[in-house]
Amino acid sequence: MKQISLLGSTGSIGVNTLDVVARNSDRFEICGLSAGSNVEKFVEQVKQFKPKVASIFDCSKENIVRERLAGLDVELIFGEEGPVKVATWPDCDLVVSGMVGSAGLVPALSAISAGKNLALANKETLVVAGELVLKAAKDNNVVIIPIDSEHSAILQAMNGEKKEQIKKIILTASGGPFRTFTREQMEHVTIEQALNHPNWSMGDKITIDSATMMNKGLEYIEAKWLFGLDVEVDIIIHPQSIIHSMIEFVDTSIMAQLGIPDMRVPIAYALSYPDRLECELPSLDLAQLSRLDFEAPDYEKFPCLKLAIDALEAGQTLPTVLNAANEIAVQAFLDEIISFQEIPEIIRTTMDNHKSKPVTHLEDVLSADRWTREEARKLISVTP
Repeated sequence: MKQISLLGSTGSIGVNTLDVVARNSDRFEICGLSAGSNVEKFVEQVKQFKPKVASIFDCSKENIVRERLAGLDVELIFGEEGPVKVATWPDCDLVVSGMVGSAGLVPALSAISAGKNLALANKETLVVAGELVLKAAKDNNVVIIPIDSEHSAILQAMNGEKKEQIKKIILTASGGPFRTFTREQMEHVTIEQALNHPNWSMGDKITIDSATMMNKGLEYIEAKWLFGLDVEVDIIIHPQSIIHSMIEFVDTSIMAQLGIPDMRVPIAYALSYPDRLECELPSLDLAQLSRLDFEAPDYEKFPCLKLAIDALEAGQTLPTVLNAANEIAVQAFLDEIISFQEIPEIIRTTMDNHKSKPVTHLEDVLSADRWTREEARKLISVTP
């Protein structure tokens, strides 16, 4: 029985992970749960899965959580130490990181330092501290298994292949809700439009990232760290989200991984890796689908994509700045403080104002993150 600690249990990755676990209760057991502030869902999950340890980040919810979970044999933790305690729980075999944003970095590094294998959906962990994370994984003999459908597809396509025979990785992107919008239409985007993703059901932050295509930029950085900085990575728009990513080999052959757009599929693969689980999901009907479309990304219409590529190329603390500025700008858009088109402008200006430094310790990342959030908030406060 594989013991699983789940970080970000009430988010979309967390909910889907628990669905996979519930359908395979003979193979998996939840030993730890960690959530942010969604008390209703968190309490329901703890009662159903009966973990040994559970945490909620929002300390103001402590009394109500203790009251609702009274009598259960579970260690409850509140505040910042909670995700770390869950991620390093002694009985845990695999940590699933479904946390949103750079908040997932310290728990992920703690899990790795404790020798726990990591199923990673929190792409920001590698975006902001890829070199530190991979070194820690190597030092502690830890396996990092990607959950993002694109990186899961790459892992599957590379299975059994020689890395030196890989010519390039091809990351697919849906293009989000504004793929067909003109630049003029982009000037008047609403929150409701930006949250209306055509293929995937996700949390607000990642859905906005998909709309700006920053999500694909972050995945580009993640792919470079996961599969080798020397590997060429191309991005192609594929609106149906059926091909999740591809590998091109030196002989021009292309290996693609296809499937329905349902996150339970890559989650199940990560939980059972290197095996596969039988999933009670509909099979892909290619005849009904009838066509698969592809187009090049528009870097001018979606500048966040180019900002991410530039940040990785510059290296040092700039990817950390990119990520933190994006988190602040996206929240400001959701709070109706700035427009959709101002998101990349805030990120670009913050990056331009930053004096990049090498990343040799965790504090280098955390310091750059703190500076960025303060700088981005200043820029937002003076945005007309």
